[in-house]
Amino acid sequence: MSQVQRMSRLMVKTLRDDPADAETLSHKLLVRAGYVRRTSAGIWSWLPLGKKVLDNISRVVREEMDAIGAQEVLLPALLPKEPYEASGRWEEYGDLLFRLKDRKGADYLLGPTHEEIFTQVVKDQCTSYKDLPVMLYQIQTKYRDEARPRSGVLRGREFQMKDSYSFDTTDEGLAESYALHRAAYQKIFARIGLDYRIVSAVSGAMGGSASEEFLAPAAAGEDTFVDCPACDYAANTEAVTFSAPAAEPVEHGSVEELDTPDTPTIETLAAHLGVPASATLKNLLVKVDGEITLVGVPGDREVDLGKLGEHLAPAVVELVTAEDFVDRPELVRGYVGPQGLKIRYIADPRVAAGTAWVTGANKPDTHARNVVAGRDFEVDQYLDVVVVEEGDPCPACGSGLKLDRAIEIGHIFQLGRKYADTFQLDVLGQQGKPVRVTMGSYGVGVSRAVAALAEQSADEQGLCWPREIAPADVHVVAAGKALQTELALDVSEQLSSAGLRVLVDERPGVSPGVKFTDAELIGVPHILVAGRRSAEGVVELKDRRTGEREELTVAEAIARLTA
Repeated sequence: MSQVQRMSRLMVKTLRDDPADAETLSHKLLVRAGYVRRTSAGIWSWLPLGKKVLDNISRVVREEMDAIGAQEVLLPALLPKEPYEASGRWEEYGDLLFRLKDRKGADYLLGPTHEEIFTQVVKDQCTSYKDLPVMLYQIQTKYRDEARPRSGVLRGREFQMKDSYSFDTTDEGLAESYALHRAAYQKIFARIGLDYRIVSAVSGAMGGSASEEFLAPAAAGEDTFVDCPACDYAANTEAVTFSAPAAEPVEHGSVEELDTPDTPTIETLAAHLGVPASATLKNLLVKVDGEITLVGVPGDREVDLGKLGEHLAPAVVELVTAEDFVDRPELVRGYVGPQGLKIRYIADPRVAAGTAWVTGANKPDTHARNVVAGRDFEVDQYLDVVVVEEGDPCPACGSGLKLDRAIEIGHIFQLGRKYADTFQLDVLGQQGKPVRVTMGSYGVGVSRAVAALAEQSADEQGLCWPREIAPADVHVVAAGKALQTELALDVSEQLSSAGLRVLVDERPGVSPGVKFTDAELIGVPHILVAGRRSAEGVVELKDRRTGEREELTVAEAIARLTA
């Protein structure tokens, strides 16, 4: 039998006004409805209602992970430095890592993700091909020292996450484990009621090859993804690739230097010469592991530093500073061109061999016309590094792409043997020789899913949870009088006996208006009101999502809710 939770005994304090620092809908409503409270920047306390939702999502995740044969474990959050130093991520994560020392001066970190530790566990426990494949998972608090934690629980410095890892002896086995997780994620997000897209992605600091993200479209999303209206292509913008067509053979004139005073930007240059920005070559100076590098893109496009960083990882990419121009007279700020410079040159595929550009002449107040790629300068490496724009051609079919905002709720990777190589994870194979294990890594943002659901399902009145993860199945409201309260409690017990989770508002001295407002704000799927017709044994049943109301006898209401 389910338990009846009385509002008079529930630790919940609802607010009528939005928190002053709240920017996103989920941040506002989760605080106002008493689900979470801020402890510090990026650190949140989950109150009773919020903990119920969090636990319900965790339950669904566990059920679907168990269904594919994954086994739950719990690894420590406080981790030694050495495994992360061995993998290189002690340095790669940079300031995102929470680092600390124990009383003896040994270095530790708070785990952002656990590939290294899971690899060590399997190395200790699995010695033969007969022990594999194995899939392990945990639901645990993770830590990342975000520079600007914001949007409530969407981007915190600690968060609940399900991370799982697969271990196989063959690439075919890894592909199967990956497919099992992909299907499990589809079931998880469908069950908890999230609208989501599966998009191609990049692996980043996780490493590995194949990678896909599960994104929940929402205005508050910090991820931008593209999808194609004409085909099923979808990708994170950092994973979109562009292949430039072969340049038409055209005779270009010789390089011509132009007097262009006070034109250090593409906008001022294009206006001065009366040419479109797309005819100019934008050159951005960056440092790659400290080495000054020039990045070229068409003048009407921007360099995507995130995409550039992903392409060049694990190298560190940063913008140059004024100090980098000291003792480098060949680098003329605002007038840099690739011709004649003896530095590494990375270009977007649109800067194809045979294309001619207006670009800096490496002299103050001077640009050059008819600077031809492959004739006047060489490209050391072609990388797709421009910011994707609405209408760019779909890599699959060529139609114009659409841009949308979304919240990342899951990410799956085929890691391959990166971590197995680092920790020499081998098992004895069928032929009696060591076999190097191959891995997959799979994450679900459990606490983030709470916020994503709030963003997608809330309305003007408040939260509106899907039944699978709501803190209760029905919110019973006693309008105020003794008879109404008595009926509300009686109905609540009958619903509980029928197996429903019930939240009943029988608070004395609280007006019906406040109770109704709180019921809308809290967002349980069904609201049952014991009101003016209580003496007749008639109640009002409201569907929180659709707003539809109907008057029913108690028996009819119970039958409807338990159907």
